[in-house]
Amino acid sequence: MTQASSAPIGVFDSGLGGLSVLRDIRAQLPEESLLYLADSKYVPYGERDAAFVAERTLQMAQWLEAQGCKALVIACNTATAHAAQLVRERIALPIVGVEPGLKPAIAASQSKAVGVLATANTLKSAKFARLLDSLSHEGRFICEAGVGLVPLVEAGHIDGPEVEQRLQSLLAPMLEAGADTLVLGCTHYPFLSNAIERISQQRLTVIDTGIAIARQLQRRLREEQLSAPTGNVASLRFTTTARAAQMQEMLHTLLQIDATPETVVIEPAPAAR
Repeated sequence: MTQASSAPIGVFDSGLGGLSVLRDIRAQLPEESLLYLADSKYVPYGERDAAFVAERTLQMAQWLEAQGCKALVIACNTATAHAAQLVRERIALPIVGVEPGLKPAIAASQSKAVGVLATANTLKSAKFARLLDSLSHEGRFICEAGVGLVPLVEAGHIDGPEVEQRLQSLLAPMLEAGADTLVLGCTHYPFLSNAIERISQQRLTVIDTGIAIARQLQRRLREEQLSAPTGNVASLRFTTTARAAQMQEMLHTLLQIDATPETVVIEPAPAAR
């Protein structure tokens, strides 16, 4: 076992949404150690400007590199859209990002009408525009910005009247347009899947890319000969830039994990905008 292969994989998100990706990575790669970083001091990224997201994402990635991570997962659609290329230019590690699963959604759709639920920043990004344009001839995409959903998940509200009311207003235009498939374009949103299925009366096939991300990570590790050896005892470390007690509670609520997150200081931070 080499030192590199036993090193952790860094998983980063603006907050707790990336835990949905971490859940799938653990299931797919149980022998890999993971270091999760939540930038809860500045969550949500979806409502900040592109320059802020790019600069802050690079800072998070550099911190994870300094911790000895062998690969990085940018488990945030907004950060991937605005900063993945910058991070790849600056950091010489295997880097896996996320993007809304439009391709599998249009392939799965019978009506060829697909709903897309994502943050406003993701929907406005040039990367998303290119992806949408490349598939526009294959069907219709009804895009809605999930304003307010990330704070709900961050607060542990994944069901209940407030969640249902907000989701109802977002899903109604998609259902009225004949959508039969829904893309979850933010890693926070998989935690709302039960509420989505109930509100839509299971009329929407939900596309979550977490498993695909885990498989892509597995491929990259194999290509770089960085896979943890068989029998490796994996470790889990959780870090956050703010609200560690809240993160501890959410780890138990969302993933049934009992852990004590560390608060880390990653500065200088760009001016919050």
